[in-house]
Amino acid sequence: MSFAHQAGAAVFLVTLTLSMQCAGVAVLIGWARTIEHGLARLSSLHAAILMIRFSTLVIVLHFLQIFVWSVFYRWYCLPSWESSFYFSATSYSTVGYGDVVLPGVYRLLGPVESVTGVLMCGISVSGLVALATKLVGRESSASPMEDVRALNARAEAELENISRSSSEAQLGNRLL
Repeated sequence: MSFAHQAGAAVFLVTLTLSMQCAGVAVLIGWARTIEHGLARLSSLHAAILMIRFSTLVIVLHFLQIFVWSVFYRWYCLPSWESSFYFSATSYSTVGYGDVVLPGVYRLLGPVESVTGVLMCGISVSGLVALATKLVGRESSASPMEDVRALNARAEAELENISRSSSEAQLGNRLL
């Protein structure tokens, strides 16, 4: 097996993994958009349940991607489904115990799967952070700029009160 065959297999698997990730995240974004109008009415418990559901679906998506790599490993590299899935899961998650290794002709696929797994997890985390931000933002309907304007208005009112108090004190001193 030449380097070109390894590179071809890597390109195919990375492309398939990225396609699955993008499609899965697109579905999750679509689902989040359908419930977005109801976010303001969610209780804290329901918001937590929504995050759990979203996280669970992301984990399922990652297991499907691990399974795709393990199918390749089973067909071309490793003798059992258990060892194929185990190797794929440890590579994808970057744990990499090293007790199961690929044959020399495919040994470059392990690091490629690790880099791919890190990137796919990053994409997933960004989706979870976006959802969490929406959920936290629903509690405060004011935008950050409105908060700044409110603080400025309060500060100006305080300064006016201080200057008014100072003027009254000066007027009192004059009368004495």
